[in-house]
Amino acid sequence: MGLADARFDVNLSILFTELPLLERPAAAAAAGFDAVELWWPWIDDPAPDKVRLDDLRSALEAAGTRLVGLNFYAGQLPGPDRGALSVPGEESDRFRANVEVAAGFAASVGCRALNALYGNRVDGVDPAAQDALALENLVRAARAADEIGATLLIEALNAPESPRYPLVSADAAVDVVRQVNEATGLDNTRFLLDLYHLAMNGEDLPAVIERHTALTGHVQIADSPGRGAPGTGALPLGALLDALRAKGYDGWTGLEYKPSPAGSAAAFGWLPR
Repeated sequence: MGLADARFDVNLSILFTELPLLERPAAAAAAGFDAVELWWPWIDDPAPDKVRLDDLRSALEAAGTRLVGLNFYAGQLPGPDRGALSVPGEESDRFRANVEVAAGFAASVGCRALNALYGNRVDGVDPAAQDALALENLVRAARAADEIGATLLIEALNAPESPRYPLVSADAAVDVVRQVNEATGLDNTRFLLDLYHLAMNGEDLPAVIERHTALTGHVQIADSPGRGAPGTGALPLGALLDALRAKGYDGWTGLEYKPSPAGSAAAFGWLPR
């Protein structure tokens, strides 16, 4: 049991980033993976031209890797931003411009999970106004996801690394999930349960799993502290994944951790083969 029984995919926005984007799917395949996930790859462009979209699709197909998770446009990530959908003005407009583009690309490669990062609080803007804007944009994203048979994901981050992000607990993220499902009536919005972020927030992880697995649509892991590979920190990741399975979770588990000092290809020695 434990780590041997999970279905792992590799996040190509944190692992294999020493390579150009179009070379990363093949590198993941060479490391033994047939599934990958991505943050929005073009951080300055919510609506890239057809050539760039086609090139990424071709790279995924040539490598034999399935894209199982994709973020909507989230601003400068990695960088100072933590999403765009609750940020008034240009960033919210960029998110809206991206919704159909991201959903269309996901549909074209068979991806059925789309993650929408909420966005940081903005000085001088009423948090209630940001929350209203967020709900409006999340409803838009949920409907676009529904049109392609996909799930919309809402993620909690951690307060030490993302102090201006308002969803820094499982309960806060799940509350937004429920609001979106109620507003749309579609019931296709789910919680992205990232064990690293929740651990960094000091949450009782077994209690979170007990309460929220039924609304969990995707899981991500990294060890804590350090955000390294399993075994580099103190989290009992095998036992936690067992607990998720015992509660009925049978989806993908994204490897969203920092590569080892020897590089990304050397970051999977912990993985049972």
